[in-house]
Amino acid sequence: MFLCSPQMETSLELTNMTRVQQFVLLGFPTRLGIRDALFVVFLSLYLLTLLENTLIIYLICGHSELHKPMYFFLGNLSCLEMCYVSATMPTLLVGLWTGPYHISFVTCMTQLFFFVSLICTECTLLASMAYDRYVAICRPLHYPLLMRPQVCLGLALSSWLGGLVVSAIKTKCIASLTYCGPNVLNQFFCDVSPLLNLSCTHVALTELVDFISAIVIFCGTLLVSLASYSAIAMAVLRMPSAAARRKAFSTCASHLVVVGIFYSAALFIYCRPSRIKSMDLNKVLSVIYTVVTPLCNPIIYCLRNKEVHTVLRKTLHWP
Repeated sequence: MFLCSPQMETSLELTNMTRVQQFVLLGFPTRLGIRDALFVVFLSLYLLTLLENTLIIYLICGHSELHKPMYFFLGNLSCLEMCYVSATMPTLLVGLWTGPYHISFVTCMTQLFFFVSLICTECTLLASMAYDRYVAICRPLHYPLLMRPQVCLGLALSSWLGGLVVSAIKTKCIASLTYCGPNVLNQFFCDVSPLLNLSCTHVALTELVDFISAIVIFCGTLLVSLASYSAIAMAVLRMPSAAARRKAFSTCASHLVVVGIFYSAALFIYCRPSRIKSMDLNKVLSVIYTVVTPLCNPIIYCLRNKEVHTVLRKTLHWP
């Protein structure tokens, strides 16, 4: 009879573990009637978000009056919001329609990749838009030079490519972990924290990569946005006209509300050195930055804009 060493026994145990081939997205496990009502609500919000952002992209691309740096970034943001909400909303809707939703490992990692990529890109785009407004208000004479087309294109490409690179690294780290059961994710899409909670291997390195990338992306872009809006606020306070000050503060305040809601929810979930235990709170906050902000951003940033109103009335032949 052969005697196995403790190392060999551990190796055999790991070998005998069945690697998870699919996950179950728990979603919102409520009564059927409530799920039906939530399905109608979220489907309506999804379609409205797609409609808003499609309209903005159409207006910006089809009218030369809107071929300016600010609207270039808004067009990128609208395109991102459509991709962003489409990366998470389908599994939410299917879960509400059918109950707990089974998703394959590969599909889950693919959803995670696109979600992380898009959320990183959104952070960078919001910072670029804040910088654009800072240059326009605080350094208007240098605006044509500082925000020339090459610079705008470079900022946009950096946002999209940077998000892809960060997401590729994070997704590779999470996909390389071993998941050996249970396979139930207490979330409505494949997110970082629920997946880390299910891993049966050491996740310290993955958590460190997640934490560092969150600090660099979220906190870095948040500081740029706050610095830009603070400089704008100081410039507005020096304006001689009270009416101009009220108008500028109204615009900045609405922008800051959206930025504040998005970053507050995202930072709470992602800028932490350990896994989140309160998954119900996680789901509520996830709804805020995956559903609410994509719906509100077009209204706050674009549809309240006077130039966009003029172009929209012209397109619809309104007086």
